[in-house]
Amino acid sequence: MHKLIKPSIGKELRELAPAFVKYSEDVLFGDVWRRENLSLRDRSLITVSALVSSENLNQLNYHLNLAKDNGLTEEELIEAITHLSFYVGWPRAASALDVAMKAFHQSS
Repeated sequence: MHKLIKPSIGKELRELAPAFVKYSEDVLFGDVWRRENLSLRDRSLITVSALVSSENLNQLNYHLNLAKDNGLTEEELIEAITHLSFYVGWPRAASALDVAMKAFHQSS
């Protein structure tokens, strides 16, 4: 399994919502993401698909990069978003592809 990188949470959010940060770090990334029934790669693909489907694009940049760290290629992520376009809607997929294009150019 690849190493799971927890999101960088800023001081302001820690002060505003300490319980949210604690649950994110301890439960979500400390427990749920570390369960062995799915690989980190699979969890990343599921998470990216859920974010695209629900049009939660603010978190998509982070999770696209995490997906790459967890073994997915840019080509596989673009293919997943293209596939999703027929199930979740063209505008959602187009918006997600815009985020992906920016994320992939930043990491190159």
